[in-house]
Amino acid sequence: MPSRETLRLHAGLVDEMAKMLEVDLEEAAIGGSVSIDQISDAVVRCTECPNPAHCQSTISDTAFLNHTPEYCRNRDLLHKLMS
Repeated sequence: MPSRETLRLHAGLVDEMAKMLEVDLEEAAIGGSVSIDQISDAVVRCTECPNPAHCQSTISDTAFLNHTPEYCRNRDLLHKLMS
């Protein structure tokens, strides 16, 4: 199991990547488009990413994204929520 610090880092990355794609995870959960368990699973998947530093750089250097980076382990979920 990832450490609490690692989980916090990746929870932030998932949330920020969603925002970059103009996806509000809280609204999506309230609206039923995604469950809390799916969001939790997304965070755990993110902890397995080999490129968190690149993801952080992409988030900090970009105002808006049309898609996740190719390596994103949450690509399918986030793209589904964009529609």
